[in-house]
Amino acid sequence: MRIPSDIHQLHKLATHNSYIMASTILVTGATGTIGTELVKALANRGVTVRAGVHSIIKGDRLKHLNPDVQLVEIDYHKPETLAVALTGAERVFLLPPPTSDQVELARLFIDAAQKAGVRQLVQLSAAGAGRDAQIEIDRRHHEIEQLVAASGLTYATLRPEGFMQNFVEQHCATIRDEGKFYMPLAEAQVAYIDVRDIAAAAATLLTSDPATHAGQAYHLTGPAALTGQQVAEALSQGTGREVTYVPVSEEDARTAMQELPAERVKELLALYADYRAGHAATVTDEVASLAGHAPHTIQQFANDYKAQFQPED
Repeated sequence: MRIPSDIHQLHKLATHNSYIMASTILVTGATGTIGTELVKALANRGVTVRAGVHSIIKGDRLKHLNPDVQLVEIDYHKPETLAVALTGAERVFLLPPPTSDQVELARLFIDAAQKAGVRQLVQLSAAGAGRDAQIEIDRRHHEIEQLVAASGLTYATLRPEGFMQNFVEQHCATIRDEGKFYMPLAEAQVAYIDVRDIAAAAATLLTSDPATHAGQAYHLTGPAALTGQQVAEALSQGTGREVTYVPVSEEDARTAMQELPAERVKELLALYADYRAGHAATVTDEVASLAGHAPHTIQQFANDYKAQFQPED
C-alpha cells in the first residue's frame, strides 16, 4: 500500500524528533570557537546538551546561551573525568586539544566512549587530513580518524577548511591598529569557512539517525575560494574603513610570529605553504547538504564581526 506523502513526511519528522529528544549530546572543547557555536546550535534544537569544559568557572558563560546546558569537567589526563562526562551521553562531538599529544588524548577519550556505550561519535578533523597530510597537525588528525574508524563506534567525520574567524583571532590587532593584515600567501586562494556553518553541520549529524551518516567524511568549505585581496575588500566594506592585505615572505612571517611557541610557528608556516600550493581552493556543497542552507559568505562574516576589527576608542 502506498503511504500518502503527507503521512510519510510526518513519519520522517516523528522519527527525527525521536532521535533529538532521546539523546544527551556531549560536546568536547565546548568553550572554543566551534564548541561554543555548536552548543548554541544544539540548544536551539531543544536537545539535552552537556558541555565538556576544562574549567567549570570559565564554562559558566555557556549557561548564558541556554540555562539548561549541563557543564561537566573534562581533563584528558584524568580518566575519571572522562568516565563521568560520558555517562549517559549517547552522542559525542570529539575535538581534543590541539597539543602535541593530541592523538594519545583522543585514544584515551575513544576508549572511555567505548566503555560508556556511546551510540555515535562525530569527529572534527581537518581538510588536510583527507589529503596528503603533509602538515604535522593534519597527520595527527589523520591518526585520530584511524582510531575512530577502528573503534567500532558509529561515527562521522567533518573536515573543514581554514576558519573565517581566524581573521579575528590572528589578525584583528593589526587590522584595528593599521588597517592591514599580513600573510605569506601571495595570491593563493582559500575556501575559508565560517565556524557557524561547521557547527550547523555538526548539529545535523548529532541529531539525525546515526546510520544515515555512518562512516562518512565531509569536506566543509565556504561558498568561494578567496585571495587575501578579496578578504580585504569584504572587511573594508563590512567595517566601513579601508583594510589592506599585505603579502609577506615566509621569513618575514616567521619573524612576526617570534613570540609564539616554536611548534605553533612551524605549524602555521606549513599551513600557509599548503595554501600557497593550492590545496585549500576546492569548494564543496557539503555545508548546504548537511545544514540545509548556503554557507556564510566572507561578506556576511565581515558584516557580522565588524566590531572586532574597529579601532579601540
